Formats: sequence, structure tokens, C-alpha cells
Amino acid sequence: MSQFKTYTFRLYPNNDQKKKLNSFLGTTRFVYNHYLELKEKEYSLNFKDMKKDIPSLVENYPWMKEVDSIIPRCAIDNLENAFTRYFNNLGGKPKFKKHSSLCSYRTSCIRREHKDKEYQNIKVDLINRTIKLPKISEIKIKGYRNLTTFDKKIINVTVKRVAGKYYANVLVSEDIEVPSFKPSLNMVGIDLGVKTLMTTSDGEKIENIKEQLARYEHKLKGLNRWLARSKKGSKNREKIIIKIQKLNQKIRNAKKFYNNIMINKILKENDVVFLENLKTKEMIENGASSLAKSISNSNFSDIINKFKYKAKMLGKKVYQVSTYFPSSQICYSCGSRNEKVKNLSVRKWKCPNCHNVNERDINASLNILEEGMKLYFKDLDKEMKLYLENIDRELKLI
Repeated sequence: MSQFKTYTFRLYPNNDQKKKLNSFLGTTRFVYNHYLELKEKEYSLNFKDMKKDIPSLVENYPWMKEVDSIIPRCAIDNLENAFTRYFNNLGGKPKFKKHSSLCSYRTSCIRREHKDKEYQNIKVDLINRTIKLPKISEIKIKGYRNLTTFDKKIINVTVKRVAGKYYANVLVSEDIEVPSFKPSLNMVGIDLGVKTLMTTSDGEKIENIKEQLARYEHKLKGLNRWLARSKKGSKNREKIIIKIQKLNQKIRNAKKFYNNIMINKILKENDVVFLENLKTKEMIENGASSLAKSISNSNFSDIINKFKYKAKMLGKKVYQVSTYFPSSQICYSCGSRNEKVKNLSVRKWKCPNCHNVNERDINASLNILEEGMKLYFKDLDKEMKLYLENIDRELKLI
């Protein structure tokens, strides 16, 4: 099975390489902002026409000749993607990129054959720990110490500058042996929440890393106040921005590391996982303002996507119950619905029908398990019917 995978390496460029990388990053921002301005003036302007206009833009700005020729085209692709997301209500209206914003540029891997030898403009050498990028000499890298060779088909590379550090995200296409799924009764229902990050139908509660995040957020507030008082364009302001970026990176890495450990543990113990189909954006916009930050910090979308991706690689299944399934309001013991417990502050409630005392999150996870099992066995039933139909066809041919 062919699968796209990204390998992230930390770059250690020398001073000359830093100048070139910064120039490439600045070019991406310049091209993006230039065509965004044209698009706002002339809305009918096509993205294909923008790419055709690149040679004339290079003539007007000769310094662009020193930049990798693929970078301006990728910048226009990013702009097109931003407008597509905006029209599909997946993001806000595209804005002009600032110098202080997260900087990145993308370039594609081009292969050519000459005298029975294949040449490509991007190479990763894990023996000498270097990466060769277009228009830049070999840059020292760190990462993936367990790998000795990198004989993978490179699609493209995205170079990012975060808090003064440089990273290369290498997208590759590789053949992966994914184990086939075997029907199993080893399954679990998971309720995602703000107070408790994950509650399983087995009764296990996985807490949020609130204390660590609270410490970082306290520092972040102080830095933002410092930034508000600093003078625009000053060196001190640049230093504060880098400190804020470093702290935001620490927060992202802490969440990512914690979520990966918890998800790997659950998938190791279970073959089928049932989750809610949460609409995080709607929850933040329509929910209480006091919960918006907590929902955003919980990264529900990222957790669900990681469950799906990791389960696919391990040959396991993930099912999502309906967004509007009232998992917290249904009593697991008798199946009756109690709409009076909609308020999130109600952590335990007594069923008026069977008088069973339900703990909110565990009760919800058990209901998600039961509802998810219906989807699972429905899928198995379809597969069995297809299997029997194929056998019937083969018997008729004999």
C-alpha cells in the first residue's frame, strides 16, 4: 500500500545558508501578498493567470532570479488553497502575511535521467546527516537517529522558520505493509471532554495536562503584555516575538507528545475504537465563551484525526457516532433519555426511570460504545453479504 508520510528534520544552516533561506521565505510572503492584493482589486483574476504572470514579475524584481523557481508557484497554490477553504467555510478570509508570522516555503522534487542515472534536486543523506535543497548547498540536519538510509521517493519539502529555528518537512511516498483488519470484539468507546480529556468505556480517565499548560499560558500573558508595550520595529520587539513563538512551540509539542502517548496506548489495547463526530468549530462559536478556550486547548480534531491515521496504519478500525447523538443524556442502564442533564456542571445524575446513579463521562462513553457497535456490526453484515455473493458467483461459473 502506497502511503504519504512526512519526516521532519531540524536544520542547522550556516550564515550564508540562513540568508538564502530567509530570502526564500521572504519571496513566498512577497508573492502571496502581491497576488492577494491583485485578487482583491480584480476579483475575476484566475490563479492560472497568476502563474503565467510570474515571468513578468521576475523581470520587475530581478532579485527573484536567485530564488528557486518553484517557490512562487507554490505560494500561489497556497493562496488558492486559502480561498478554497474560505469559500467552503473552513477558514477566514485570506489575510496579508506579516514578517513576524509563521514563515514557510515549499519546493517540489524534480527527477531527471541522464546516461542511465537518475538525478534529483532534493537529497537526504542520513550517513553524513545533510539535506540538499535547490539553490542551496548541503545543510546539516538532525532527526531520526534510528534510520541509516533514506531511499524514499521524495515528493516535496516544506521549510519552516519557527522561533529562529529552521525545520524541513520532507513529504515522501512509500510502500507500507498494513496488516488486514480481523473482526474483533476487543473494542472501546471514548468520550472526549474538557474537564477529562478522554474517558473510556472501561472506566479509565485520561486527564488534560492542565498544570503544565497553565504554567506556559501564565508566561505567555506576561510576554504579550510586554509585546503590547514595546515599540514597533525595535530590536526588543523582535526578541519578544521570538520568545512568544518559542513558548507557543513548547505548548504545541507538549500537547502533541501527550496525545500521541495516550492514543498509542488505547490502540495497543483495542482493535476497534468508537468516538463522537465532534464539530469543534461550532462548539467554540455556539458554546459558552468560558468553554471556548478549553475546547480549543483540548485539540479534539487533532485527536480524532490521529486516531484515524494510526488505526489505519495498524490495521484497526475507528468509527464515529452521529454528532447529535445525546450520549450524556441517555441512561445506559435502561435507555431512557433525561434532557435535564444537558448542563455540563451536572457530573452525576440519578435516572428518574430506573433510579441508577450515572457518572456523566463514563455513562456517555458506554452509550458511545453501544451506538458504535451498531455501526460496526452493520459494516460486518455488509462485508459478509458481499463475501457470500462472490462465492455464489464463483460457484455459478463452475
